[in-house]
Amino acid sequence: MNRLANALLASGVGKGDRVAVLASSSVAACVAMFGTVKSGAAMVPISSMLAADQVATILNDCGASHVLCTADLRHLVDAVRPQLTAIVSGGFVGLDFAEPEGAHGGWRDFADFSAGVDEAEPPVVLGAHDVFSIMYSSGTTGAPKGVVHLHGARTYFALSNGFEMGYAPGARGLVTTALYTAGTWLVVMPTLLVGGTLHIHARYDAQRYVDALEAEGITHTFAVPSQLRALLDEGRLEGRAFPDLRVLLSAGSPLRPEEKKRLIGLIGRRFYELYGFTEGGSTLLRPEDQAAKPTSVGKPLMGQELVILDEGRICGPGEAGEIATRGPGLLREYAGREDATRAAIWRDAGGRSFVRSGDVGKLDEEGFLYILDRKKDMIISGGLNIYPADLEGVLCSHPAVADVCVIGIAHPKWDETPLGLVVLHPGAAIEAEELRIWANARLGKHQRLSHLLLRTDLPRNALGKVLKRELRIEYTQWREDAVPGATC
Repeated sequence: MNRLANALLASGVGKGDRVAVLASSSVAACVAMFGTVKSGAAMVPISSMLAADQVATILNDCGASHVLCTADLRHLVDAVRPQLTAIVSGGFVGLDFAEPEGAHGGWRDFADFSAGVDEAEPPVVLGAHDVFSIMYSSGTTGAPKGVVHLHGARTYFALSNGFEMGYAPGARGLVTTALYTAGTWLVVMPTLLVGGTLHIHARYDAQRYVDALEAEGITHTFAVPSQLRALLDEGRLEGRAFPDLRVLLSAGSPLRPEEKKRLIGLIGRRFYELYGFTEGGSTLLRPEDQAAKPTSVGKPLMGQELVILDEGRICGPGEAGEIATRGPGLLREYAGREDATRAAIWRDAGGRSFVRSGDVGKLDEEGFLYILDRKKDMIISGGLNIYPADLEGVLCSHPAVADVCVIGIAHPKWDETPLGLVVLHPGAAIEAEELRIWANARLGKHQRLSHLLLRTDLPRNALGKVLKRELRIEYTQWREDAVPGATC
């Protein structure tokens, strides 16, 4: 970690400069992320599920001077090399690969990049107001939003989650979800904070995961609902004791009440659910509250305050409105997006700043939060966020498409999956399935359309906005086993 930090400094990286990490989950990826942080640079984790053009958009938007990459993902960078505007000479660093002898791909392997530097502590003094990371909430080619977090906010994140979930020296954390996601950090950060042991699985394998929980004495782990659902359906938790496990944490989307009851029946009072958003606000439903509040997402973490807003007014218990939070763990800003930052902030009569979530919810008399609708029109599939605007932009670029809307429909395994609704230009001749395949070739793996339907029109209000709520109701009963492309 120190060696990488010193190598970045030797290559000209300064405090606050952007260094991107595009890496599959591994110890090398973890070292790259925190080595970057120790150099004083802002670490920018990039999703491995994005398309190459989306990766280029983020690299250019954040102005990354270096990109640290694993061999399996280098093709995403190589495909858009001419588009990259800020990477410096020698700034393409392979974490686990080197160019073949005589090749001129421009990648430097880690040994070459770090040659001549030692493992002493980097000569960098960092404070609470220095930038720790920039996490992108979307890979859209239009205007992606990079969420800027400071060292103080990330320290609070580790401390608050560590305290709430009983992390202590000797903790053994296990993660199988991608290191670039905020949910994974719910285990990574507290484990490292207390000097524990972090187990990283490159990919999720249900049997390996369950075996590791027992064999490695795991105390804390994180899983998304689709993973937990599969464990229940396949009976993999039956007859298992997990004697060292203290916390099984889930986030990303709610676990269904009946599934939660089955899970708790198998593992006991060790199940926690977290609701949060990349910008930093979060609530936690603790084991002792699961039975009485099965549909709630809990109460704010220590040090956070949460209100429900309706047209700038703070709502009372039972009233629905937009969720807004304040506390030491929130974002500083959206990188380079003053307009978006201003729009996200609400101030009360005393001038205190709250960050709007975009989610609709309500509080009960005891202060427990209930989610009524999710952030704008975002789709959550297998714990991953999918922004319909990204998919709609790709579909709209096809010359046959006149109008488009993407909504989420129920999926028995992934909770939701994207459904594309398309109106063609008069006289255009293309089959729904052909258009779906065309679009999916231009989307990230997690964004791909499961179904696409051709329609004659889309419902709109007086201002011309597509009425997505009506469409979601219309397609509530859409069958997952329906044919991928169809016309209606």
